[in-house]
Amino acid sequence: MSENNGSLEATMQLMGRTVEKMVVPEAGKTILQHAKDHDVDWQHMCTRGTCARCRCQVIEGAEFLEEPTQAEHRRLDPEEFDEGFRLGCQAIVKVPGKIVARNKTYF
Repeated sequence: MSENNGSLEATMQLMGRTVEKMVVPEAGKTILQHAKDHDVDWQHMCTRGTCARCRCQVIEGAEFLEEPTQAEHRRLDPEEFDEGFRLGCQAIVKVPGKIVARNKTYF
């Protein structure tokens, strides 16, 4: 196996409230979309970045996600970004890679 593009290690570990799954990350889809597609119990309501119920901590692989959106900047504090927090409905996979995210809502 001479393939060295990272695709062999491209996994997304999603930790919901009670369900945890390993899935294959797909570019262009949000963390929340991945969780919903794979029946991970990820809290959410609005999917627009305003309610923050889908708030999650990206423990590993933030470099594989698009930059935070304006909705995230309006809803999350700078300290939260420093700690790896994103909104699951806004955090889009840029390129497949190893990503670990845990749903950590405020509520």
